[in-house]
Amino acid sequence: MKCLITEDDFISRRILRELLSPHFDIEIAVDGEESVTAFRMAHEAKQPFDLVCMDIMMPKMDGREALRQIRRLEKELEVPPNLEVKVIMTTALDDPKTVFDSFYEDGATAYLVKPIGRQKLFRELRALGLLPQL
Repeated sequence: MKCLITEDDFISRRILRELLSPHFDIEIAVDGEESVTAFRMAHEAKQPFDLVCMDIMMPKMDGREALRQIRRLEKELEVPPNLEVKVIMTTALDDPKTVFDSFYEDGATAYLVKPIGRQKLFRELRALGLLPQL
């Protein structure tokens, strides 16, 4: 399986990579623009991502805008809803409005508040069907 980690903070990227690399082939984007480009290129190569872990607050293009563009691309590519990429939004902000907007306006699949630990991340991945149940 393939995962795109979109995170501008080096430490957060490193933690996610260490946690996910035993289970996924990892690609990295450091901002929303890179994320949308990587997503498009993966589809063009017929090797789409199974998971995107996307920080909300980033330079150039934030995670919410990147997610909206990814969902728009999926519609243009006629990706069936059951095959859409699973997107876990990550942020240091525990703001209910941002959580609500990420899910209902932007199309996030899940939302995790930093710091992200193994247990919290793997519980979410199991719920999304990306890791086997224990």
